[in-house]
Amino acid sequence: MKAMFMALMVFFSSNSVHAAERALLKGSLIQGSLVTGKVAPGSTINFHKKTVRVSPDGDFILGFGRNAKLTQSIEILDPNGFTYTQDIKLKKRTYKITHIDGLPGRKVTPNPNDVKRIKADNAGIGRVRKLDTQTQDFLVGFQWPTLGRISGVYGSQRVLNGKPRSPHNGVDIAAPKGSAVLATATGTVALVHQDMFYSGKTVMIDHGHGLSSVYIHMSKILVKQGQLITKGEAIGAVGMTGRATGPHLHWGISLFRTHLDPMLIVTGKTNVKKAQ
Repeated sequence: MKAMFMALMVFFSSNSVHAAERALLKGSLIQGSLVTGKVAPGSTINFHKKTVRVSPDGDFILGFGRNAKLTQSIEILDPNGFTYTQDIKLKKRTYKITHIDGLPGRKVTPNPNDVKRIKADNAGIGRVRKLDTQTQDFLVGFQWPTLGRISGVYGSQRVLNGKPRSPHNGVDIAAPKGSAVLATATGTVALVHQDMFYSGKTVMIDHGHGLSSVYIHMSKILVKQGQLITKGEAIGAVGMTGRATGPHLHWGISLFRTHLDPMLIVTGKTNVKKAQ
């Protein structure tokens, strides 16, 4: 009886440790979402066969792309040496498809000189999306960068002059030219470009742990690369530079190369109107 009692004590103690050390997740469990997590300091997390950065306090983030599998899991090695798997169930989404005809052919099918520019632009963007800095600026949360009508949503796909394009990887906010564009969260300016082929005047901000935000088509840029920016600080103005058919801001958020839906991440009330 004594041996059985001791065995039961070990069983319940072990389960209690595992329950206490499981990751606490916060965010929408749906395709396109960003989830913040908390584990015991000193834990290690593996996700998709890669080690996730965990802060000294146990904070980490996970991102689920547009077509992420609905069944996910993370492997956690806690400070006590226990390894276990935590399952994550995501909700499936449907996305909007629109057709736009009559665009200049050069914007739909770039010529060889344009392709060189595009490759150089993509290299700069790719460099930022490889960053994995230890800062945790994302913990301050995200706000809207400007106010206006939502003219383009995450995950939608456009067919330009009859040719399907890549899914939209952010949110378009239609606003008057010159409207202030604000940093959606605290961070460090990781890229400033005055004339990208597709995106025109472009700014990218690093928020830590591989999370970055991008602001494009602006008419004016007010920041410099390497500058520390606080949430709500002006970084530029709405415009229609690059491939744009009217003044608007394209705002995107990525965890490394995984594009996320800003509308699932932003907090606080706003008078931004959704697309009809």
